[in-house]
Amino acid sequence: MKKHLAVIAIFIFMLGLCVPPIFAQGASGTVSGVCKDAQGAPMVDAVVIWANQDNGQKYTLKTNKKGEFFSLGVGAGTYTVTLYKNADDAKANKEMFHYGKVPVSLGDNPPIDFDMKKQAEEAAKGQGMTPEQLKAQQEAQEKQKKEVNTVKALNEKLAAAKTATDAGDYETAITNLTAANQMDASRDLIWFKLGDAYRMSAPKQTDAAEKQKRLNAAVDAYQKALQLKQAAVNDKDPNATKTLAAYYNNLAEAYSKAGKIDDAVATYQQAAQADPTGAGQYYFNMGAVLTNAGQADKAIVAFDKCIAADPTKAEAYYQKGVNLLAKATLQGDKMVAAPGTAEAFQKYLELQPTGGHSEEAKAMLTSIGASVETSYGTKKKQPPKK
Repeated sequence: MKKHLAVIAIFIFMLGLCVPPIFAQGASGTVSGVCKDAQGAPMVDAVVIWANQDNGQKYTLKTNKKGEFFSLGVGAGTYTVTLYKNADDAKANKEMFHYGKVPVSLGDNPPIDFDMKKQAEEAAKGQGMTPEQLKAQQEAQEKQKKEVNTVKALNEKLAAAKTATDAGDYETAITNLTAANQMDASRDLIWFKLGDAYRMSAPKQTDAAEKQKRLNAAVDAYQKALQLKQAAVNDKDPNATKTLAAYYNNLAEAYSKAGKIDDAVATYQQAAQADPTGAGQYYFNMGAVLTNAGQADKAIVAFDKCIAADPTKAEAYYQKGVNLLAKATLQGDKMVAAPGTAEAFQKYLELQPTGGHSEEAKAMLTSIGASVETSYGTKKKQPPKK
């Protein structure tokens, strides 16, 4: 009896030695595949996640330099297999493509390949697209993606430049805007802001040559902005002409600071023509430059244009009166003002009876022997009939 039991024990032991390896490994299978991008090139360091639809278990696999992935120990079940461009995209759940209901059985399983070029072509066929149309679509998508990244980087430079400009640190602003132009020189706003930074930095220069250099740089930057903006005026941007006029305005100021009065006047005229709705301000700026240059006759013409464009601009009447007063003559001991002088000051007082120049306007009217009339140009109300 003991001998019989010993034989059974030996037999059981031998059976144990003959257990197939598959049971020693557990209930799992082997998965593999190759990942290729939209150009057909291997996707290196891509991430493929196998998610078990039954129990939620996940296996994260990474591709090698040939775009291959492989794993021996994936549990049997039904999976969703998702491709990600890299680990960061996987964390952000930005998938490229996925397969659903992929069965995994014990042992080796058929390869699961990701061919993004083939997938795009099949999608295009479903949409009735030709290979050429598909290529154009892919290029447009790539261009859009690049544009988004560029705009983000440029906005960061613009924000840094604005912070510096607001603090009066024009050197830092110039550095950031120059770097932005090196990234993409086709943005008119960047050139415009660079012109502003150079123009505003000029008065801070103690060296006359450096000051002129800054103003020249401002002029160059504004002209580049204008060149780019003019090319877009016919686009669908409803504010294009207003923006163009603003560029002309600041260019004119840079010209005036550089002593180029004729260029400044011509440029203010261009601003007024570009945006007639804002012409009053541009003609006023022109008049101010001419007043500072001692060109009273031309200044009066500019202020008249300003008044024609915006009859409510009180400051234009006052400045016109100042320039007309400069043309006054003496007849003996009496000052004889040029025609229209009193009316200009009176109109200013009508519009701004307590304005910043009200006392000066009254004093000037007194000096030429004119009355102070704050109701100039208005009709007196008739008393009601009894």
